[in-house]
Amino acid sequence: MTTTENDTDEAVLPAIGISPRPIVGQLPQYKAGKPPVVVNGLESYKLSSNENPYAPLPAVLDAINDHATVNRYPDPLSTELRNELSAFLDIPAEDIVTGGGSLGALNQLLATFAGRNPDGTADEVIYAWRSFEAYPISVGLAGAASVQVPLQADGTHDLDAMAAAITENTKVILLCTPNNPTGPVLTTAQVEAFLDRVPSDIIVVIDEAYEDFVRDPAAVNGIDMYRNRPNVVVLRTFSKGAGLAGLRVGYSVSHPHITEHLRVAAVPFAVSTIAEQAAIASLRHHDQLVERIQGLVAERTRVVEGLQGLGWKIPAAQGNFVWLELGENTPEFAAMAEQQALAVRAFGTEGVRVTIGEEEANTRFLELCATYTKGPRVS
Repeated sequence: MTTTENDTDEAVLPAIGISPRPIVGQLPQYKAGKPPVVVNGLESYKLSSNENPYAPLPAVLDAINDHATVNRYPDPLSTELRNELSAFLDIPAEDIVTGGGSLGALNQLLATFAGRNPDGTADEVIYAWRSFEAYPISVGLAGAASVQVPLQADGTHDLDAMAAAITENTKVILLCTPNNPTGPVLTTAQVEAFLDRVPSDIIVVIDEAYEDFVRDPAAVNGIDMYRNRPNVVVLRTFSKGAGLAGLRVGYSVSHPHITEHLRVAAVPFAVSTIAEQAAIASLRHHDQLVERIQGLVAERTRVVEGLQGLGWKIPAAQGNFVWLELGENTPEFAAMAEQQALAVRAFGTEGVRVTIGEEEANTRFLELCATYTKGPRVS
């Protein structure tokens, strides 16, 4: 029999019973921020992914354009970048392990220190909730068990409850500061007091993906904590402040008794040569980067003061975003924002996270809030 162009029947492959590990079906799915819809007469803005709305610095773009050797593998250790970071942070290069964004660096750490043991028991990873959406996914895929500790009413970590949740199975504790999606930071005093209560054989991760935007003088500095605490690991990224989200370059900082094991689990060639050079150029032009970041911080201040002027209650914002605890009104507000060509990040019926974007985007967001009567009011 000859097959012709008119034949539409296709062979049906038999089902062969392929199924994922049971844990996969139990994990939440990561939901990336949606792009904005097109609305006639309005410029669309994406305020849903905590991206820097501006392109990288000109010097960074030049560094990207100058490296076309994508036919070659990158340095698996990102040696040049680690040396640059070493000088910038005044820490040993050996204490730095790069990864595909701070999430990639976290996944390497969890793969190394938290999982399922030969006797079938699962290590436990403690973190505040709600916090970074990828935490439960990463912990579950590593084979460990999530211990989620509810945030306090003001969107901050409940460190007392987190300390009380420590058991003999606890291997890692995650501290997200500023907390994504709510925005508050942890202070130096809070973290020092917390670390005093954590056994020294438990790793405490200080996730500082948004540290470039922090202006609270009392905020903890993860690098300072790492210097004096052998069980502290710091996560940082070039995705936010430096505007390199699409290049995926981040890193962890910890002492040699941790990094020697992290390098075993590190994904080979996770940071491309282009990403490495872009990150290096960002560090070498950090003064220019600070000026650009400060512009976003000024816009954050304008947005926060605008919301407060409307009588809205929001947590202290120290990232490049604000959190609106809208509860059951979350879907409605997100839909109204969409009608205004604004993409925001809705979390079920908990609230909405809105990224600080371009000036026009922020102004339109405030105008929407001024017309919305169901906002989280100051009691």
